[in-house]
Formats: sequence, structure tokens, C-alpha cells
Amino acid sequence: MKSMIKPFSSIALALSTLLSSQAIAETQVIHAGELLAIPGESPLKKHSVIVENGKIIAVKKGFVNVEKYGKEAKLVDLSSSFVMPGFMDMHVHLHGELGPNNHKETVQMSDADVAMKSVLFAKRTLMSGITTVRDLGNQPEQMFALRDGINKGWIDGPRIIAGTAVTITGGHMDVDGMSPDLLTMKTPKTVCDGVDECRKATRYAIKYGADAIKIASTGGVLSDTTTGTGQQMTDDEMKEIVETAHGLGRKVASHAHAAEGINAALRAGVDSIEHGSYSNEESIKLFKETGAFLVPTLLAGETVVGMAKTSNFMSEPIKEKAIRVGADMLANFKRSYEAGVKIAFGTDSGVSKHGTNMKEAILMQQAGMTNADVLKAATLNAAELAGMSKTLGTLEVGKHADIIATDGSPLADIQELMDVDFVMKGGKVYKQ
Repeated sequence: MKSMIKPFSSIALALSTLLSSQAIAETQVIHAGELLAIPGESPLKKHSVIVENGKIIAVKKGFVNVEKYGKEAKLVDLSSSFVMPGFMDMHVHLHGELGPNNHKETVQMSDADVAMKSVLFAKRTLMSGITTVRDLGNQPEQMFALRDGINKGWIDGPRIIAGTAVTITGGHMDVDGMSPDLLTMKTPKTVCDGVDECRKATRYAIKYGADAIKIASTGGVLSDTTTGTGQQMTDDEMKEIVETAHGLGRKVASHAHAAEGINAALRAGVDSIEHGSYSNEESIKLFKETGAFLVPTLLAGETVVGMAKTSNFMSEPIKEKAIRVGADMLANFKRSYEAGVKIAFGTDSGVSKHGTNMKEAILMQQAGMTNADVLKAATLNAAELAGMSKTLGTLEVGKHADIIATDGSPLADIQELMDVDFVMKGGKVYKQ
């Protein structure tokens, strides 16, 4: 038996190596009818994008001859499509979806069950045209495994920036709404109180694999408590977390609704404010001074308002917060955008259904953002926020071939994003 296993293993290894090398060596020539290579600039007519080893090696005027790049080169015919960089969603939660069964699933689903469900949600997200996400707060070990499994090609999904939540005892992102024994069992290891504990929690999160840190400077809509949406984490706790994370090469995102919490987080040096529901004049000034991004998550606001008005699974404190905060997000976003605050695309999917991420673009446009700026927020701006501008955000030589296409131009009609026809990530076609 041993003599049979060894040759078989050798053959399998050789075959796997051969197939991998063939996949890596494959050259693809994309004929793009209209090409938005750099969002914010004018689209190009009839251009070709050459992809090799998962990266863009050339962008050429006209529809180039495929044979020029070898007999094995393949044509991807998007000559009647609008082609642009893959979208980047800077705020998702891939491990679940808000709904009436949340508490039931908390006690009935194993960690393995949740991980399997997240594979489904990751695939739906990718197929909608989102090729990179920043996941901001789930079970860290499960999210790291999902991230790594996608990177290794074991499963299909968007590129994941895995963020770990660092929060205070009883604050938003700590567990709530359960019996005391379950609260003890489910409390995250990165709950902290005071400067020293928060420094240690941040270091712990990064040690075990966090690509980014998320804090909650204010209360949250979906926390099942009556603690409101005002500032919760103290100024010195936030400053310590930011300094520790930055010192270890990680960016910090802050969940924030009330103005005092937004402003405190910005003064502490966070890289982005998530939601920013009640930004005021001081907030806008601080955004501009620090260069921090606003990630508006308008889709989450619309979703919780609808659920609060039409379903009965939310507690009364959650319903009250959902209707009040969710309804105010659009106007506050519009004011920040018009004032010149930098905006990055983010949905908070997991509150909304995964795979419906592009609805965020519709809401941003309805709030007054130009179509061109919506596309820029989801590509160039998101790449800058993620610290990945050298590899993502535009279709230029040397960058990852993360490419999506629609029948018509989203610059003319933003609704085109609701039907993405072609998805490529890292040179691999997932939808055509």
C-alpha cells in the first residue's frame, strides 16, 4: 500500500503544480467598450486591458489583437460594456444578517455553522461586484479563517481586511440582550476599561491577526440597551488605542453616531468614522484637519428604519433608536459631502442583506452625491482608506486585476450598478 501511495502523491503534487502554473501564466486581453480606468477622470472609449499573473500589465488604446500575447492568451469580450475597478465596501459583517432569528441563532448555531454561513455571504458579496471588503467586527478566529481561505483560493469571496472590535464593558460591540451566563460566555476578549487595558486589548487583537481595529466611541442603534447613542468610550481610552494600533501598523475605524463621540474620535486620530449620523460643524472641521474618512452606511440606516416600522423582533429601545437615527443619516451625510469631507463607500451589510451592497450607491446619489463621486468613493477613496492605493482602486499597470462591468454607464445611470454583469478578482473571472 505504501508503494502505491507515494507515486500517487507525487503525481498529484506534480499535477497540482502544473495546473497552478498554467493558471498563473494565463494572459487575458479585455476589450472594454468604455473604460473607467481612473475614477474621477473621464472614461476611455474602446481600450484594452491586458492581465497576466492576476495583475494589469498594460492598458492600450483600441481593441488589440489577442494573438500578440501568445497562443494561450484569452479574449474577454466586454466591447459593449462599461468597465471599471471592482468596488470596495469598507464596512461589512459577513458572519450574519439582521433578522428575527438572531438571538435563536446565537445559542443554536455552532462556530462552525456560522463560518459556513459566512462563506455563502462572502460569495454573494463578490457576485454583486464587491471585490474587497473591510469586515469590522465578528468572531476574530472565524473571520481570519475566512480571509485566509479566500486568499488561498479554497473558497470564493472578496478580498477581506479583517477588523477586530475593541470596546468598553457594557458599550456598543460588547454583548447584550442575553442571560448573565451567556453574557459571560460570549463576552469578547478585547473588552477593555481604562488606558492600560485598552492598550493590551489592542495589542492582543493585532497579535492574533487583526488587519484593522474598530472602536465604538458612542452607543449603537442595535445594542439592546437604553444607553443611547452618545459618547461611551473616554477620550484617553480612544487615544491610547489609536496610538497603539498605529504604532503596530494598523488603522482604526470608529463607530460613531452622536457629535461628541465623532469629534472625540477624530481628535484621537482615528482613520475613519463609521455612520457619522450627527456630524456637526466641528466634526466637519476635524474631518478636514485630520484627513479622516466618513463611511456613511446609508443602507444600514434605511434597513433598520424599515425593520423597526414593519417587524416585531426588535426591542423597544432598538426601535426607538433605529427610527430616530436611521431617518437622520441622509441629511447629515449630505451636509458632510457638500462640505468636502472625504467619503469612502461602506454599507454595514449584515444589517442589510449581503449581496445588496450596491443599494448604498443609489442612496448616496439620492442624497446629493454625483454619480462620478459615488464611483470614486467605492474605488479610489476606499483604496486610500484601506492603505491599498498601490494595488487597488484604479485599473493601472501593476495593480490587481479587480474588474467589474455593467451593460450601461453608471455615470449616466447609477441604477446600472444593481446589475453587475462581470466580476473579476485578481485576474480570475467569477461572473460573466
